[in-house]
Amino acid sequence: MSILDLLFMEPKSLVYSDDIDLLLEYDRKHLWHPYTSLSNPQPVLPVRRADKCTIYIDVDDTEELALIDGMSSWWSVIHGYNNEELNSAAIEQVTKFSHVMFGGFTHKPAVELAKKLLGLVDHDEMKHVFFADSGSVAVEIAMKMAIQYASSVFSNSDTISFKFLTVRNGYHGDTIGAMSVCDPINSMHSIYKDYLRNNIFVESPPSLSILPTSQLSELDNVPLNDIIDTTSYISMLEKNLQENDKDIVAVIIEPIVQGAGGMRFWHPQYLIDIRKLCNKYDKLLILDEIATGFGRTGQIFAFKHCAVYEEKLNIPTEKRTDVYPDIMCVGKALTGGYMTLSAVVVSSKVERGLSSPSSPTNGIFMHGPTFMGNPLACAVANKSLEIMTRNEWQLSVNNIEKQLYQELYIPITANKHLMGRIVKRVAVLGAIGVVELYKNVDQNWYQKQFVSRGVNIRPFGKLLYIMPPYIITPSELRILTNAVKDVLEISK
Repeated sequence: MSILDLLFMEPKSLVYSDDIDLLLEYDRKHLWHPYTSLSNPQPVLPVRRADKCTIYIDVDDTEELALIDGMSSWWSVIHGYNNEELNSAAIEQVTKFSHVMFGGFTHKPAVELAKKLLGLVDHDEMKHVFFADSGSVAVEIAMKMAIQYASSVFSNSDTISFKFLTVRNGYHGDTIGAMSVCDPINSMHSIYKDYLRNNIFVESPPSLSILPTSQLSELDNVPLNDIIDTTSYISMLEKNLQENDKDIVAVIIEPIVQGAGGMRFWHPQYLIDIRKLCNKYDKLLILDEIATGFGRTGQIFAFKHCAVYEEKLNIPTEKRTDVYPDIMCVGKALTGGYMTLSAVVVSSKVERGLSSPSSPTNGIFMHGPTFMGNPLACAVANKSLEIMTRNEWQLSVNNIEKQLYQELYIPITANKHLMGRIVKRVAVLGAIGVVELYKNVDQNWYQKQFVSRGVNIRPFGKLLYIMPPYIITPSELRILTNAVKDVLEISK
């Protein structure tokens, strides 16, 4: 009997070692996993260890199953597993102190991390950092900041009517505030729509396959979607800003890449025009860079694609739009996937509004997590950002992008059996490869197929996608891309 058969048979038939069997049995009875049913759980794989780009599954005392990770543990493990530098940073800090409350105290790891983070953001207006626990909490904080800012700055503001403006199919997290700016109809949170605050949603623009700011745009015969007109979509945003001017406190959006809500890639001009509208109507712009930050799209932060695009168009410097967020959320890859930590980076404009002594809170921002600025997480994040500042990630992400284009985009779009029948869209940007299907996937079937090929690829909805660690080798990435093509060929 194969290891694969053992992993996916009925629980009582699994032939694991006694220790593993007991672990899995307890897991089945008592542990919820993300987006699953406790009464009818999906198969889970017991992890023995992980190293670089490989997760090793514990089968018995002598046998393990190696899976090349195509997910970076939900896009966070950018430097790979068991990274020696990150390990050393954690060990060094834990021998000093692993936690101390941030109220009334500060420490070197937090201060250094703020310096490094602001250095990577590299914008004169972005000068302040609020540390938080997770991506969803960072979004909650950003929304609270926008509400408190409006309450402080606009004397006739009415918090009862406050709303956020965003696009459909977005995903910003699973907590109450974050869910309220996720699509109330086309998302996993629709069951809560009557409970959540009613925010304003407009249609999102068309998705691109290749961005004009990608290095791929320089190659021959690349289908550049550079002529897509987003005027009508921007007009919808402006119409809502006009009609709800007193109520809208901010525009919140995932820049360039719409992540878990559909893996859509947007033209940089769309974000440029959104920034123009926020300037025109004096609205804050909140950018959710939790998934896109720290190099995933080929730029250190996704909003940086806008400056690259305007430079490619040879627009005179004085006529360019300075695209930056008033509030930016980061997380996931901040610690290289080692532990939970997020940050909210804030402009001087927002800081002044929140800190005004005449504000309803006397200039105090009303938020303070217990583990805010956790020194252990900050120490690891410092090392992660130090690795980023060496700029080795740029070459790595560029190489991943080229290989995803050559091994996913070209062969799948040329396959008449797949395109138009099974596959709707293929897109590549930075270290992201997306294959959108016409039908929702059978997750258990796909997981079994991918595990049998020695890879970890977790599809959802209609999407198969690869977002590997930046350190992945060409041969490892080829195993991932071949697995996607092989499974598509036998899919129903």
